[in-house]
Amino acid sequence: MHPETHLALHHVRAAELRAEAAAYRLATAARHPRDLRTRLGWTFVEIGLRLAATPKTAAAIP
Repeated sequence: MHPETHLALHHVRAAELRAEAAAYRLATAARHPRDLRTRLGWTFVEIGLRLAATPKTAAAIP
């Protein structure tokens, strides 16, 4: 392959990778509030399940 052709292909691929990285950064920046909301929701579910579970008495614990 001719060196100029190889260099041109490299520049095109580098530009594609930069565009993908920029799109990924934008997608992850927009997703953060939902991630926090999801984690908080599952934390409430876990707390609710612990509260709903039957408590063990001191005599039942080995």
